[in-house]
Amino acid sequence: MAFNSNAATLTDNKAVTKEAAANMTAEQKQARLEEINIRVHEIKAMDKSQLTKEDRRELRDELKSMKKESRAMGSGGIYLSVGAIIIIILVLILIL
Repeated sequence: MAFNSNAATLTDNKAVTKEAAANMTAEQKQARLEEINIRVHEIKAMDKSQLTKEDRRELRDELKSMKKESRAMGSGGIYLSVGAIIIIILVLILIL
């Protein structure tokens, strides 16, 4: 039993995933994230008790690759180091 998603997943190589995500437009990223979300819900709804060990491993690998891909396309967020937080706190104390 083979599991193929309608959307082609990118390779597991992180650099290739980030490069491909950087070349996508915002609409393409949003559409791909929606496709990933739909596929994840399909996998969650499956009856996995009837699957062989290889099929379960294939599903797990597919989920991991989709997770890497979605993280590469994500907003990235804002990361502050501990030093930056301390400086911000000190500046706020001096201002107030």
